[in-house]
Amino acid sequence: MILNDKNAGRAGSRKHVISGRLDRMFIELSRVFHFLVRFFRELFMPPYEFKEILNQCFEIGVRSLPLISLTGFIMGIVFTNQSRPSLAELGATALLPALIAVAIVRALAPLVTALIATGRVGSNIGAELGSMKVTEQIDALEVSAINPFKYLVVTRVLATTFMIPALTMYTAFVALLGGYVNINQNEQTSFVNYFQQVFEAITFLDIFSSVTKSFIFGFTIGIVGCYKGYNSSKGTEGVGRAANTSVVTSMFLIFIEELLALQVINALRSL
Repeated sequence: MILNDKNAGRAGSRKHVISGRLDRMFIELSRVFHFLVRFFRELFMPPYEFKEILNQCFEIGVRSLPLISLTGFIMGIVFTNQSRPSLAELGATALLPALIAVAIVRALAPLVTALIATGRVGSNIGAELGSMKVTEQIDALEVSAINPFKYLVVTRVLATTFMIPALTMYTAFVALLGGYVNINQNEQTSFVNYFQQVFEAITFLDIFSSVTKSFIFGFTIGIVGCYKGYNSSKGTEGVGRAANTSVVTSMFLIFIEELLALQVINALRSL
């Protein structure tokens, strides 16, 4: 009897824990849904913070250029070096420019740019808004007759949504330059011949899918960082958690979105 009571108690405790976790998950999903609804409602309502949007575009886009440039250039060189031995075994090193173009434009440029921006921009947004939340600066904005959601959240999400595609195209160009440097050094391919093969391999669908994915990635980075920061709590510990969970959650969602986008794009290619 005692053992049965203990087993029943343990089973009841496990059910209680699972039930509590499910409740917290659905509550969190409800908060995310209301946050998204509020974003789209505030997006189309005046006043429009154009000056702050431009400021955030500068912070997110221009200040990310040094890191993006270095990463993209190295990515092009490394991918070219990794691809050459496999093509050399088939005697098809002449296909390197086309292979590099397709790989970078279709997948590597948007994905790598989004991951870099997540680490730099997403964590910064989460930490900045989290710090403003715990120090009651957001409440101070409301007292000053400023809509803090529109001023802090809408502007940052719009900036990430529009700047990540621009950074993606820049990353692709820099990565192709890195590939050219490596190919020119090993195969003595001319600049004109290299980029001629590059543009012959790229289709409109490749560019369209890359830009579309970048818009989605940018929106994800902005909305996740703002949500985590805007709803942070527990002082400085909450600020650190907001920055950390912004990065982890954004990266997870970006990989999921990449997988789903790949299925849709492959279906379009087969039409």
